[in-house]
Amino acid sequence: MNVASERCSGPGRPKDLEKRAAILEAAKRLFPQHGFEGTSMDAVAAEAGVSKLTVYSHFGGKEALFIETIHCKCDGLLPHTLFNVDIAAPVRGQLLGVARAFFALMMSEGALGMHRTLVASSQQSPKLAKLFWEAGPMRVQAALADMLDKEVAARQLDIADTRCAASQFFCLLKGEHHARMLFGCGRPTPAETEAHLEATVDMFLRAYACDRP
Repeated sequence: MNVASERCSGPGRPKDLEKRAAILEAAKRLFPQHGFEGTSMDAVAAEAGVSKLTVYSHFGGKEALFIETIHCKCDGLLPHTLFNVDIAAPVRGQLLGVARAFFALMMSEGALGMHRTLVASSQQSPKLAKLFWEAGPMRVQAALADMLDKEVAARQLDIADTRCAASQFFCLLKGEHHARMLFGCGRPTPAETEAHLEATVDMFLRAYACDRP
C-alpha cells in the first residue's frame, strides 16, 4: 500500500479500513454531483453501505469528510513523491511529470464537477470555498514551491519567489483547455494535451532556467 492509499484508508482494523475507504469513495462520487449542501451524511452512509453513525465515527462531521475527500483526490493523482527532487535528472522531465499528473487531476470529471459546484455556491458558502482552497490548491502549490526551492538551491532554476512561480505554473497548465471543459466545449486529444504540457514546461523554463555555461 502506498503513502496516499494509507493516508486515505487511515489506521484501524481491516473492517474499519474497508468502511473508511467505502465512505471516502461515496463522498468522492456525491460531492461533485450534488455539491456540499446537497450531499447529506445520510446519503453518504447509504451510498457507502454503512450507518450514519459509522460515517460520523470516522470523520466527525461533513466538513471534515469534505476536506479528507479533497486530500485523497489530490494525493491519489499528485502523490507527495511526485515532488521529490532528483538533482541528477533534468528538471524538464521532473516538471513534465508534475504537469501530466496535475492536468489529469484538473480534467477529471470529479474535479470539474467540484469546481462547478463550488463556483455556483461560493457566494452563499464562502467558508466552503476557503476549505476547498486550503485542502487542495494551496497544498499542491506549496508542494511545488518546495520542489522549486530545491531546484534553485541546486542551481537548476533561478527564481526569486517560488510560491509565485508555482502559482504561475499551474495557471499556465490549466489554460484554455480547462475553461473549455468547464463550459462543455470538448476535451483535448492526447496529442493536444501532451503538446500543451510540453509547451507550458518549456515556457516556464525559458523564464526561470539558470543561464550556465
